[in-house]
Amino acid sequence: MGRDLKLEQLTKRYGNLTAVDHVNLEIKEGEFICFLGPSGCGKTTILRMITGFETVTEGNVIFNDRIINDLPPKKREFGIVFQSYALFPNMTVEENIAFGLRMRKWAKQDINDRLNKMLDLIGLSDWRKLYPAQLSGGQQQRVALVRALAPDPQVLLLDEPLSALDAKIRLRLRAEIKRLQQELKKTMIHVTHDQEEALSIADRVVVMEKGQFRQVGRPIDIYKNPTCNFVADFVGTSNFFKGRRTVDVVDIGSRKIKVAHNGVSREEHVSLAIRPENVEVFKGDSTPQVSEPMNLTAGQIEVVVFQGAAVRLLIRLNGEEIISDIIEKDFEQRALKTGDPVYVYCAPESYLVFPEEECAQ
Repeated sequence: MGRDLKLEQLTKRYGNLTAVDHVNLEIKEGEFICFLGPSGCGKTTILRMITGFETVTEGNVIFNDRIINDLPPKKREFGIVFQSYALFPNMTVEENIAFGLRMRKWAKQDINDRLNKMLDLIGLSDWRKLYPAQLSGGQQQRVALVRALAPDPQVLLLDEPLSALDAKIRLRLRAEIKRLQQELKKTMIHVTHDQEEALSIADRVVVMEKGQFRQVGRPIDIYKNPTCNFVADFVGTSNFFKGRRTVDVVDIGSRKIKVAHNGVSREEHVSLAIRPENVEVFKGDSTPQVSEPMNLTAGQIEVVVFQGAAVRLLIRLNGEEIISDIIEKDFEQRALKTGDPVYVYCAPESYLVFPEEECAQ
């Protein structure tokens, strides 16, 4: 039987404020889960209830088929890595890593063996005698990571561990955390507000808003098939339009848009979302050949933003704006620039359609 972790109707209230509202999740042994959401959505509160640092108002935290709500943190055998590193400044790297093992009364030889393995794992063997103040932020966070891993916890929880680091170090450590997780086959739960971070390292992402789970799924499914427009807006970038749909045509006021038919025949108010990479752009003096002429619209480039491998265009249509991302090579070949007249095309199947009452922004 695997050492699975289950959240069952888990709820946390502070007086009249509900921080976490009856959430359910099953995390398999060895799985990498990311809780993703804006500040104040309840993701860190869930982490603290799992570790035992926060009491549970309702529901259960279940580990290995045992309810652990009342189990003290030190008896849960879970490791945790904080944003602030929390290293002991008066201890060397090896002393920081060995500290938890000594507290657990490991034998001296076992501590030395584990210490050497941990230092090799993160490539810091040459820094073992240095103090935290002599290390970079990235090196300190790597020490904090293996210090939490050294006692071989059953689950490792990471509370926004990379948010204090600069962009390049974040990218490097993100890959390091994923490598360690795969190598050690350790169950990890990572809390972040950074969508790119969550999508790049998680096996499954839990998108949260206002104490509830809006969507749980693989990163590619969260991005390509969001279930409501909060997820479509928070994870990645989307263009949104509101209108009235009849079968497969949505009237947004300024124009009509053809969308993929999903079997709904009644008239209804909907919200449309389309990713910028699915918005095609053609020169204004061209004659685009498209499968659905209704979705071809004339516009003008207002802003050009260079983003490295891609170029983002803000295009003014008839009474609205739309963002398009095209690869830099295509941008150069088409010789596009600010002020150019263009045609914009969005294929019917590229639109995500949500009932408006479920998708209020």
